[in-house]
Amino acid sequence: MGTGISASAEGLHPVRVTNPGGTSPYVVVCDHASNFIPSAFADLGLQKPELERHIAWDPGAAPVARRIAATLDATLVESCISRLVIDCNRPLDAPDLISAVSETTVVPGNADLSPAARQERIDCSWQPFHDTLDTVIRERLEKGMETRLVTVHSFTPVYKGVSRPWHIGIIHDEDERIAAPLLKSLRAVPGITVGANEPYSPSDLVYFTLERHARARGLACAMVEIRNDVIADATGQARWAELIGAILPNIRLAESTGLETASREGSPHA
Repeated sequence: MGTGISASAEGLHPVRVTNPGGTSPYVVVCDHASNFIPSAFADLGLQKPELERHIAWDPGAAPVARRIAATLDATLVESCISRLVIDCNRPLDAPDLISAVSETTVVPGNADLSPAARQERIDCSWQPFHDTLDTVIRERLEKGMETRLVTVHSFTPVYKGVSRPWHIGIIHDEDERIAAPLLKSLRAVPGITVGANEPYSPSDLVYFTLERHARARGLACAMVEIRNDVIADATGQARWAELIGAILPNIRLAESTGLETASREGSPHA
């Protein structure tokens, strides 16, 4: 029998839209903005310190996304529920849609879910997030507004014992209209290490939100991954938001450029 789990019952909507009337062509998305877990889930059997780690959200990503959106006068769409409840950046048939083990951490509350319990997770977070983003984009297109999607994520400096040297990675598929100029501009900045399809690539099944909402409509898009130690405080968040926010408005869309990128075997944790 279902428990009627609802984030809104606790005074929190599962998805937040900021500046819906933004004039920028960009819609900024943060799929892993929050580590909030509705009380009915009893923290999924985890201790509080675990819920502050990257397994529960993308630390630093939301403040960066908010600053970028404010700089651009862009609409911002954020998921307000932890990806441990359900990952909004995964298709419904993904094996890690609801992870029983995240990195090396066992998540007791995600083990052996019944079909009804799984559907509750979908109804609680995944469906409202994607319905809302779909509405935002559809309404813009109906008004004839140019629309581009950029998702903002963060990644841990070390994953399963492997160090990641990149400060920032730009993830993209064959549509490089945003990714190629973004990579070119970032690589011109002294002192930062930039990865193309690092530490993930679309083949790691981390590109779902963009595939569903941008690629399916032929809209230009890219995924920004920032190492979370460089955006751990307000100073770092402001620096990276300012950098990205200065590049994006100057991108003029053209055909894909054939940029050479390395598609790595990454981890499904974006």
